[in-house]
Amino acid sequence: MTKLPLLLIAFFSAFMSLAKPIDLTKARIYTSISDKQVLLRSIEMLQEEVKKRTQVTWEVTDKLPTTATPLVVIALEKDVALLPTAWQKEVQKLSTISAEGFKLVTIPASQAVLIVGKDARGVLYGVGRLLRKLAMYPQKITIEEGVQLATSPRYPVRGHQLGYRPKTNAYDAFSVAQFDQYIRELALFGANSIELVPPRTDDDVKSGHMKLPAMDMIREQSRICKEYGLDVWMWYPNMGSNYTHPDSIQIELDERHKVFSAIPKLDHVFVPGGDPGDLEPDIMFAWLQKMSVVLKKYHPKAKIWVSPQVFKPSKKWFDSFFAQVNRGYPWFGGVVFGPWVKMPVPEIRRITKASIPIRHYPDITHNYSSQYPVPHWDLVFAQTLGRESINPRPHDEKTIHNALDEYGVGSISYSEGTNDDVNKFVWSDQDWNPETPVIETLRDYARLFVGMDYQETVAQGLISLENTFRGPLLTNESVERTLMQWQSMEQKASLAVLQNPRFQMGLIRAYYDAYTRRRLLYETELEQQAKDALRGAVKGNSLAAIQQAKTTLERAWKVPILPQYRQKCVDLADSLFKSIGAQLTVERHGAVSGRGNFVDNIDLPLNDSPWLLDELGKIEKLNNEAERQQKIDQLLHRTDPGAGGFYDHFGAPESWHRVVSDVSWEKDPGSLQSPRVSFGVGIVGEEWVDEIRATGFKGQVTPRAWMKQVKTLYEEPLKIAYNELDPKATYRMRISYTGRFRSRMKLTTDDGALIHDFFQTGEEPLFEFDVPQKSTADGKVTFIWTCGEGGQGPQVTEIWLMKK
Repeated sequence: MTKLPLLLIAFFSAFMSLAKPIDLTKARIYTSISDKQVLLRSIEMLQEEVKKRTQVTWEVTDKLPTTATPLVVIALEKDVALLPTAWQKEVQKLSTISAEGFKLVTIPASQAVLIVGKDARGVLYGVGRLLRKLAMYPQKITIEEGVQLATSPRYPVRGHQLGYRPKTNAYDAFSVAQFDQYIRELALFGANSIELVPPRTDDDVKSGHMKLPAMDMIREQSRICKEYGLDVWMWYPNMGSNYTHPDSIQIELDERHKVFSAIPKLDHVFVPGGDPGDLEPDIMFAWLQKMSVVLKKYHPKAKIWVSPQVFKPSKKWFDSFFAQVNRGYPWFGGVVFGPWVKMPVPEIRRITKASIPIRHYPDITHNYSSQYPVPHWDLVFAQTLGRESINPRPHDEKTIHNALDEYGVGSISYSEGTNDDVNKFVWSDQDWNPETPVIETLRDYARLFVGMDYQETVAQGLISLENTFRGPLLTNESVERTLMQWQSMEQKASLAVLQNPRFQMGLIRAYYDAYTRRRLLYETELEQQAKDALRGAVKGNSLAAIQQAKTTLERAWKVPILPQYRQKCVDLADSLFKSIGAQLTVERHGAVSGRGNFVDNIDLPLNDSPWLLDELGKIEKLNNEAERQQKIDQLLHRTDPGAGGFYDHFGAPESWHRVVSDVSWEKDPGSLQSPRVSFGVGIVGEEWVDEIRATGFKGQVTPRAWMKQVKTLYEEPLKIAYNELDPKATYRMRISYTGRFRSRMKLTTDDGALIHDFFQTGEEPLFEFDVPQKSTADGKVTFIWTCGEGGQGPQVTEIWLMKK
């Protein structure tokens, strides 16, 4: 009995291997649809995309042939009765479809492929799926015989933000034709919405890359969406100086008149509660009421959506916000769940009227200091690749999507450029059907955008790039294997593939990661050799030991390794700038610092040399040999907790077992109820870290350890537990508090003892406190950090528990 399914599978596989694909090279396109508002640009898109890849032009015919001939048939479901009876039966065998859905059927006996759309968008997405499944070569087009698909989108909102502004790492360099192509390609994978950005945001109005003034390009983006039949959204933050004074309000209304009247299509406006443009809810909704009048004048059916997105929220703010949300304003569209929303989306769903939709606004573009950071990311990657590197995270995106999708009506992603290109297509496929395997999307992506011969190699190569993000880079040997995968493709690739931006984006990451890891291995060993030299200072010649250590550390940049890998990254960055406007450096490509310019970080030190050299420079200036030796000893023993003591760095994986978490990352990818790793030393007076450097605390050079810490968000307590303590001992606790935010924190123990009351971190990094003996008398203790209401969460970097 157990062998029967295996035999059936083997038989089916053998049958499929014998089945001949349908040859569509000489096919024509037939459609019974005469309404141009239904067809829109679907047939044009099909013809153009086929011709680009095959140099074959599929002509359109208005008559069905009487004999079997290669044919692509496009019809609406309501018109299926006009098709031949045999075809009707094949279509009717499939399950029913709903709005925007389609059926895709191959009819081998007739050499035909049928696309049956429920509506105009169904036709568009049916054409997109056909293009994704065709085998296209120069002068050759085929499709497998057994295609029988009936599918409808799970969620009605599926899209991406394409902001034309300088802070993006590529969009501001796009031409009208490039936006047209990119929007088209997103539609091929089921996107039905594009979110625009107005000329005035928290950014400059123009950049040196822009082909058109911002308002002109926004008008073009809207027009393109209208021609494809897609919804147009606009993210519109409140950037005015005052929303209660009549004169200031009028200035804002005049701007809305100008913007809304200029674009041909606008279906929704999304106004964030903050980040930027923080407003009190009552003031914000009163303003939105006025804005809605202007919006309705030019786009009568358009709705306004809002998010409880604010940097320092309070319970009062949230109570007021949701009271306004639930009032039922006629212009109100729904609530948006996005970055800096501290309330978990299930809770938002619970307190919001069931009739009010929730839209997701997922950050798919950033690697850290973001809504969905890479879990437990290595500090070296955070330093070098930064927040906005090329970052395919297909499996992570599926996990994040599926953890929260049931609470909303779909998503429009937050994107800052082309660095998240793969993530967009994965996310759209998940919004269409959350059961879609990631590998299916990646194979379609590779097949359609790189070429048939790369459907498996590029798909697997992208997964390998994601895997390099996992675990400590120092021991991650998959980095070299990933480079070998991409080099193998590179060696066999045609010039067209080598110049393909999507291939280049994968290739540059493979080289960059391998180069970074090799440098890490090299510089880690140099640091150890330098410390070995310093240990020789106890013999009485500290100045010689210091000089030897400095010379050893300086070899990292005076005797660099693998210069050919470095040059490869620079060359690929230049090519990507020329083709898609990717701005991977500030000087060469005009990037905004911290916005995708990861190639600028290619030479950053990957060991503790900046701090060591700074400290050694100070020690050298001391006149007393004994004092120099003492300072060197302290430097080498910085992390030593003494006999019987404990030291932990909570940015390091080896200390994470002490961090208490009751919710897994898979269930809480935004870490609203669980701890996360965070990056940044912290600079007095600033709360933003877009690049991680070994400076902070009034410009002092700092140890690498201070660049990475554990944190929780908002009022969520941070708990760190110690077991196996000496129950008879008394401990003194040293803590380093560093990180992106200046946190107001309080520290207690699980038995209620107060270690320190609320105080503001960010002025100094190191603090020491006595731990009450009664708190450790049972051999264990849990330390608990909390922030006051409106805080951005506690963050802890290092702990020394030292026996007194």
